[in-house]
Amino acid sequence: MVMERIEADLLLPGDGAPVPDGVVVLEEHTITYAGPATQAPDTAGATTVRAPVVMPGMWDCHTHFLGSPVVDLNALPLQPVALRAARITADARAALEAGVTSVREVGGLGVHLARAVDEGTVPGPRIFAAGAVLSSTGGHADLHAFPVDWVEDFGRRSGDLRVCDGPAECARAVREQLRMNAKIIKVCASGGVLTEVDDPHHQLFTAKELHAIVETAALSQRAVAAHCHGKAGIMAALEAGALTIEHGTYLDDECCAAMKEMGAILVPTRLIVESLRHQDDIPEYARAKIRYVAEQHRESMAQAHENGITIAMGTDIALPASTGHACSWGRHGQELVHLVQAGMTPLEAIRCTTAHGPLTLGPQAPRSGKLEVGHDADVVTLDADPLADIAVLADPSHVTGVWSRGRRVKGADVASPA
Repeated sequence: MVMERIEADLLLPGDGAPVPDGVVVLEEHTITYAGPATQAPDTAGATTVRAPVVMPGMWDCHTHFLGSPVVDLNALPLQPVALRAARITADARAALEAGVTSVREVGGLGVHLARAVDEGTVPGPRIFAAGAVLSSTGGHADLHAFPVDWVEDFGRRSGDLRVCDGPAECARAVREQLRMNAKIIKVCASGGVLTEVDDPHHQLFTAKELHAIVETAALSQRAVAAHCHGKAGIMAALEAGALTIEHGTYLDDECCAAMKEMGAILVPTRLIVESLRHQDDIPEYARAKIRYVAEQHRESMAQAHENGITIAMGTDIALPASTGHACSWGRHGQELVHLVQAGMTPLEAIRCTTAHGPLTLGPQAPRSGKLEVGHDADVVTLDADPLADIAVLADPSHVTGVWSRGRRVKGADVASPA
């Protein structure tokens, strides 16, 4: 049996108080000990690694494996799916290098990439994918520059999006994603920024359509992630039973109360908002929308935190790592800086990207996100303390070691057997 012992000056368990002079023991795919060095078991023969800090592998709960190098969604049909698929293999590797060992992919090619990662063909984080984003006609995942029948054909061929209207068709669209073993269902309950016609304030699916989506997903123990900016969409998604609210730009005290009552989770994705507000190469309609969304989004993040809403870290990262874009794969830790700027302590922000990550999957959640006995051996070591400066986690060069399901995938400073 393969055993590794990680000794650290500081152990961050993901949930709970930091542990000075900590030890984590990995056996195969599982953590068998995590706690003070004084109580650690005898691990004679184990490979030993020393590091300043050890913590759980990070979760990014809102990502897209699209493989398109431009922000404009209308460019997706103009690029071969095989080309985009090739690009995302490098993006998966970039996530690992940044210390991200699990991603919730809420629309894109991730449902297929997950199989390649699981079989060991491509190195990458664990991928819990939604398959296609579900959109009403004219909604946020519709491509408004093209005839609707072209968009429907593109959705069938690529699997990135699915336009559906009416409860029966919405239920069928969910079943199509379940047929591909999607682990989460993503629905655009409100309009968005990067599509032309829809308004972020508007609710896009009817109550009956949202209920059909949530009910059909629940039959297979899948939770629903609802893209929501406006209050109408937020409240309708919560009433239907969506588990997570993505973005949540216009949430208020009433929304926060409903989220607490329903046990819902906010995935705010500040990184994409900050990125778009400083971009010059996005379409003019998107630039106009982001101007009035950005400041309200910042206030809503802080309000959710003040109201005690459970928050999970998500970035809305979609662009290939090779672009070097501010919202490209590998830059996940930047979101933690924004969470701290919204009022969180560094320890609270770390909890959002570790212990809170699996919660966003509902019944599909793995035992991950914590350094606890019996949890998956997804572990990261750092050369600096993120409690002193959360920006440590925004720089992949500070991530000295990454273990995914017990296998070391970053770092070569493994010592000889102790």
